[in-house]
Formats: sequence, structure tokens, C-alpha cells
Amino acid sequence: MKELRIRVLAGVFVVAGVLSWAGARLWNSIGTLPSVPLAAPIVLAVIAVILLATALSLRARLKAQRERQPDAKGVDPMMAARAVVFGQASALVAALVAGMYGGTGVFLLESLDIPARRDQAIYAGFSVLAGIGVIAAAIFLERVCKLPDDDEHEGTGAAPTV
Repeated sequence: MKELRIRVLAGVFVVAGVLSWAGARLWNSIGTLPSVPLAAPIVLAVIAVILLATALSLRARLKAQRERQPDAKGVDPMMAARAVVFGQASALVAALVAGMYGGTGVFLLESLDIPARRDQAIYAGFSVLAGIGVIAAAIFLERVCKLPDDDEHEGTGAAPTV
């Protein structure tokens, strides 16, 4: 399984932000700008909390397993792999959504004197912060589930997997 690359996430964020900013400008010139939902930062924050809780749980179980504690629950490799895939997918979607709301938020900065637009800019800013939280939690989850490098596979080109 390939690791999540920060450059890819940053690229998705920037491209989505630029396209969203341009789309917001175009949409505003035609009519009214679609609103940023209040639920957007809340949903992203909930996903970040779920990813963080999963990572902390897996980390504690792996530590107990490494220390050979008698009551340690094992970690099913497929469950760990699914958690990593969920984290990676969440990070990619969060980068896209955060970029989209970031671009819209940058456009809304031009009209902060209008109370409704100011509220929308605040929601967009919180959405970007929550999206960054999802990305950070996904990267932490991926690091928790990463297997240590195996000496016998060095030089063979085989990459460790979860």
C-alpha cells in the first residue's frame, strides 16, 4: 500500500481552491453565490475525530501487543488496512473539500461588510481548518499502522504493507 503524499494533497487543495475561486467569481457575476453550509466544518471535524480515535485505539492495541501484555487484543491486519484506506480516502476528499471552501472563502473576503457573506466566509474558514484536521488525523493513522522496515526485504524492492 502506498503512503499518502503531502504533495498530492497540497496539489488537490490548490487546484480545487483556484477552480472554486474562479467558479465563485463567475457564479457571483451571473447571480447569487451558493452558500457554504454550516454543517460542512462540523462533518469534517467529526471525520477527523473518528480518524484520530481509530489511530489512538490501534496505537494502544499495537503497543500492548508489542509489550506482550496478557490481556492484549490483537490487531487484525485487514482491519488495519481498511482503517488506512479509509484514512487515505478521507484525506483526499478533505483536501478537495477544503480547497473548494478555501477558494470560496478567499472570494468572500472581498465582501466582508455584508453580514451574510461574512458568516459564509467564517464557515468556509472553519471548513478549511477542519479539512486540515482530517488530513493530519489520516496521516497519523497511516503512521500508526505502518510496519517497521524488514531487514531481509531490503534491496529486493519489496515494500512493507499493512
